[in-house]
This record gives sequence, C-alpha cells and structure tokens, in this order.
Amino acid sequence: MLNYYYRDSIQSFLNKESSKIIGKISLADNFDTRNTQSKAWEIQVSVLKKVLKGFEGELFFEFSIPRMGSRVDVLLIIQDVIFVVEFKVGERKYLSYDIDQVWDYALDLKNFHEPSHEAVLVPILIATEASNSFLEISTTSHNDNLINPIKTNKSDLKKAIELTLEFLSENKIIDGEKYSTGRYAPTPTIVEAALSLYNTHSVDEITRSDAGAKNLTDTTDVISKLIEVARQEKKKKICFVTGVPGAGKTLVGLNVATEHLDYKNDDASVYLSGNGPLVQILQEALARDKVKNEKEKGNKLTKKRARSSVKTFIQNIHHYRDEYLRDPNPPVDHVAIFDEAQRAWTKDQTVSFMKRRKGIDDFDKSEPEFLISCLDRHDDWAVIICLVGGGQEINTGEAGISEWLTAIKNRFNDWEVYISPNLTESEYDAVESIQELEGITKVHLNEALHLSVSMRSYRAENLSEFVKHLLDQNIDKARKTLRNIPKDYPIVLTRDLEKAKKWLKEKARGSERYGLVVSSQAERLKPYAVDVKSPMNPIHWFLNGKDDVRSSYYLEQVATEFHIQGLELDWACVIWDGDLRYSENDWKTHSFRGKKWINIRKKERQDYLVNAYRVLLTRARQGMVIVIPEGDEEDHTRKSNYYDPTYEYLKVLGIPLL
Repeated sequence: MLNYYYRDSIQSFLNKESSKIIGKISLADNFDTRNTQSKAWEIQVSVLKKVLKGFEGELFFEFSIPRMGSRVDVLLIIQDVIFVVEFKVGERKYLSYDIDQVWDYALDLKNFHEPSHEAVLVPILIATEASNSFLEISTTSHNDNLINPIKTNKSDLKKAIELTLEFLSENKIIDGEKYSTGRYAPTPTIVEAALSLYNTHSVDEITRSDAGAKNLTDTTDVISKLIEVARQEKKKKICFVTGVPGAGKTLVGLNVATEHLDYKNDDASVYLSGNGPLVQILQEALARDKVKNEKEKGNKLTKKRARSSVKTFIQNIHHYRDEYLRDPNPPVDHVAIFDEAQRAWTKDQTVSFMKRRKGIDDFDKSEPEFLISCLDRHDDWAVIICLVGGGQEINTGEAGISEWLTAIKNRFNDWEVYISPNLTESEYDAVESIQELEGITKVHLNEALHLSVSMRSYRAENLSEFVKHLLDQNIDKARKTLRNIPKDYPIVLTRDLEKAKKWLKEKARGSERYGLVVSSQAERLKPYAVDVKSPMNPIHWFLNGKDDVRSSYYLEQVATEFHIQGLELDWACVIWDGDLRYSENDWKTHSFRGKKWINIRKKERQDYLVNAYRVLLTRARQGMVIVIPEGDEEDHTRKSNYYDPTYEYLKVLGIPLL
C-alpha cells in the first residue's frame, strides 16, 4: 500500500479553495514545511486548477515512492491512464537529471507496484517557465505500457494530457482506491537496501512480500532469536547461512547489523566483508546519504565525520583482523557478521601474509580461526554469522567454508553450531568437515538458514540456475531453464561490442545503471579499448552519475569479478575473452602471460576462473548482453578458435542473437 499527502476527485479538487488544499498537504508533511515548498504547492495547485477543467478522474499530491525514499509531486488518474507528474517550478530547461527523476518514479511503479504492472504510465516533466514543449508520445522497445517522458511547460500541460488520452486511452476507468492500496513489492539494490536499513527501516519494509522475501524475513528472525538466546543464556553460537547468488545474504547481514547497534547495552554488531569494493561503496553511499539528510534538516556535516560513524558497523574484514592483532582485548562488538565467509584466507595464505606484510613470524592460524578467537575473548556471550556463497571463491588463498568448520572442531568446540542443510551440497565442499564436526559437538540444522530464491533479479529468479547449468555444460537443463526465464529479462548474444553498448543504452531508462564487466584474466580485449589492468575506482564506477567519465554509464572502464561480486547492475554487458574457452569435454582455462596464453593447470585456479564467470553472469537485475569477440587470425593471441566454440555453444543453448 502506498501513501500520499492529499487525494481527491478532480471535480472536488476544482471546487475546493486552494488554501484548504495546500493546508491539507502541509498538515500531512511530517517535516517543518519550508516557505519554498509551500510556494511550490501553491503554483502546482494553481496550474492544475486551470488545466484539469473538463477532465474526470482522481489526483494525488506527494504520492510515495518508498524504495527511492521520495514522493512524486502529483499522480493523476484519468480514464485508464496514469500520469506521473513532476513539477520544476520556475525552471526554464528540461534538465537530464529531472528527466531521469520522473523516469525513475514511473519505472519504480511499473516494476514494483502491482496495479501499475499492466497499466499505461505516462511520466510528465513540467518545467513551468520553459519556452517550448515536446509533446511527442512514444513507446520503448520494452513494450510495457510505460511511455517515454513528455516534456512540457505549464501552458501546454492540458494539450499533453489530451494528446495522451487520444492515443493511449481505451476509455476504461481505473479505480483510484484500488490503485493506491495495491501491493507494493520492491526489490532494492544492495546499496538502496543499506541506505534504507541504516535509516531505520526493517527488511520487510524494503523488500517484496512474496515467497523469496518471506524466506529472507524467516532467516533474519532465526538469527535474531539466536542472538537473543545467546545473550540471555551467556552462550557462544556460530551459524552458517547459505543462499543462491543474489538471494539476499548481504541484505540479511546488513539487517542484523542495523538491528544491533546498541553499544551502551553490549548489544553491538559489526558487518564485515573481505570484499573491499563492496565495503568502500556501502560506506561511501551511506556517508553521502547521511550528509544529504543532515543538509536537508539545515545541519552541516562533513563527509569525513559521516564516514567515521558509518564505519562503526560496516568494516573491511582485514582491517578488523589487524585491529585485534594489535589489541588483545575482546572486540567492542558481541555479534560479528562475516559476509562471503568462504573467501576468508587459508592458514598458508594468512601465515604468509603475516610474515611478509606484518613482520609476524610465529603466526599459525587460518583467518577463520583467528576471527573466531577474537569473539571468543568475550567472557559472557558472542555470536558469529557466516554468510556463505557456494562456488564463489574467486581468489588465491580463499579457504572455502571447510576452514571455519575445522577451526571450530580443533579449537572452539564449546561453541554451538547452526548450519543450513544446503551446506552439505557439493558446491560448498564441506561435507567431510561437517561430518568430522558432528563427531565432536552438536550441529543444529535449520532450513531457514538457506535463502533459496534470487532477489537480485526481480524478473528472472532462475537466472542463477541457468548460469549454473551453462557453466556445468549441461545443455539440456540450460536450454530448459533459459526457456523459463521471462521475456522481460532479455539475455542476448553478439560479437559486436558497439552493438552491445547501443543495446545497453537503449534498454536502460531513467537512472538504471549499466556497465561493462569482464574477467580479471581478460587481457586480450585491448583491441576493443577494454583494458582490464587499467585502474578503476569502484566508488566512482558504481555511485557516480551519467556526466562522470569514471562512472559505469560511460562504458569506458570495466569492472571485474573482484569489483562487482556482491553488487549488481540493472543491465550488464559481459565481454567474454579467450581465458575461458568451451570444449566438449570441459572448459579450457587460460591465463595471459607476457605475449601468450598459457594453460591453467591447478584445479583450484581453474575453479576460480569458472567462478569468475559465474559472478559476471549473475550481476544483472533486468537483462544482459554477452559479447564473444570475433577472432583475428593475424593476431596469435586472438585466434578464431579461442572464441568461436564458446559463441557456438551459447547459440546452441538458445540465447538469441542481437
């Protein structure tokens, strides 16, 4: 259900005094209404009273768009057409930022508001003082009854409405009550979710309410109860949460972290991740949002101070580790959430790092063992939550989950263990470790600790299943799964990068984010101006706008699996190089050294490369294009047979050609 500040029939609105309408809107505003806002409402009411004469329907002022934390100025329902109207009072130009804003409002309703799914939505940007209007009524290739934004001044608004109704109305009537009370089921990006949770929303307020979100809420509830029991009974517990890619493991972690921020009563938690880009992006996004919110309240807050407060509950796992190497005392937090726990370092990797980088010669623990030992310093209680992605180890020295279980077995068998039953599946490579642990301590299985539905793509929940079959080279299952992916989640294949870029730009609407993603081993894409070694700042790439050459929108810099794991784009272009090549028996894995490709022989590194493509192929929320470049027989590093078999394989799976 969505809310609004004022609702009325058009006829009643026209007959009411403007001052009474503005008074009702002002009363509904929880904040102290600024003079500039009241003046804007006065002008909006005045314009609409002139424009709406002769129309019948309903209107809403300040109609909420909760996922975006904002409100559209006016929503008009006339016949069977919904006008999403954004006023820019006093503006003489149609700024691209303002066009994206009204696009985003309409897109949010179209994607996440049930009564809007099939309805005709028309975004209208009104620059009240513009000299010209652009009243072209045009659809997009999405064919989803969402019209391209109409740009008009206040004088031509009536004409814009009349033309739209003439072209698009089927003379039916939409019930305003049913529309406004219809189910709103958003699927936020991880950045949006972090912002909402940090601003005191709950996980069920910011996510959709279907089976997938129920699973998310159930998992959160189980963890919350574990924490409460541990605190009351003075026990130490560790639990392992599994989930398919995009199922919301990070969201669960952030939710738990934001629910336990009470340092005064020893109920503090910390969200930890070894994913450096993810931590940087979340910290920066939260800091920017905090500064913006304080500015709107009239307070001045530096980003440095904002970032400092954010860092208390979102930290890089390696910084946390280093802090408690230095400090022998128990951590300030009683609850630690380790995201992507399977990426923690093995003993060999940790010992080597400590010797080389920290000058500690006698360190003898794996990273999981040391991290558990930090929380074990508490005399009373502690809880560790390990969020585990299967088949997502992508870097040398990443331990997988068995290292955690081994550490519990060897040193911390007084800790109570709770695991998802899915941890016994082959992709987690933990069956033997679980069996050994069960011989020493009680292991509790709880199905609620597995997140089974992908929340990343609200349009194609079985995308991760398709990618799994694709990488397993299970052609029949991949074909079948692909056929079940809805048409509004397009996956297309091309050999032309420029054509792929054009497709991305055409598909993305409003501020929907798109970008190029490649394997970190994709070193022979330089002829296409794609340099995987070129430095890129993930904060700029993920958070900055269309006018910034460093942002993903410019399609100049690429993100690798290391930059993008745990994050998502609306639309992704996956450029597939000769590092991973299809063959009938198995994937051929290669690394580029000096002037030639060499075979990767270590099984561990082969798996890392396949997992890199698993990450790349599951990043898009709304659709993706896969580019397999043409080979060049004159270049011994880019021969056709490095690329053609992969291209033919993806064609055989049924991926449509662009």
